[in-house]
Amino acid sequence: MSFGYIFLISYWTVLVAELIGDKSIYTVASLSLRFRPRVMLAGMFLAFGGKMLVAVLAGQALVQIPAHWTAILSTLIFFTSAILIWFKKPKPIPGPDAPKLKWSRAMLVPFAALFLTEWCDPGQISAVALTAQSHLPVATWLGGTLAMMTKGSLAITLGLKLRDRIPERRLRTLATASCCILGVISFHGVFVH
Repeated sequence: MSFGYIFLISYWTVLVAELIGDKSIYTVASLSLRFRPRVMLAGMFLAFGGKMLVAVLAGQALVQIPAHWTAILSTLIFFTSAILIWFKKPKPIPGPDAPKLKWSRAMLVPFAALFLTEWCDPGQISAVALTAQSHLPVATWLGGTLAMMTKGSLAITLGLKLRDRIPERRLRTLATASCCILGVISFHGVFVH
């Protein structure tokens, strides 16, 4: 598998998985009402990049497992992600309650709000599986981080209007289908190795 292919697959899979009602969309939209975009972007990059780094490192640990078992594990992870996405219940939109801080400390608010919440979500789980399967951690990290930054940028730009414009059911179906397709590809890998 090539670097570009894994980068694009990571970007698509993580983006679609993250857009299905992830709480951080609401966190970013709420915080963007109080903080300047550059503060939000800096905090988001540190938080999302850090979370993807943890996912990629977990995937790298799985590289030590024989390829046959990694393909089976990846298959299970993708299908589990599809099930989690399909059955995830929408969460209520939180109100904007971010404290007012000076710019020098303001970046800590979006960083902490995003980094310390929602671990092991479908986007991160997909990044773990893609890293283990592809053995290309940098491509997975770049694609996953860019996908999460895209999601955050959409939340900043569109705020809470994103949920009004794209029906959750459509996003849920698209994300579930993407994970199922990757699960089938991984399942095929069980027989190739």
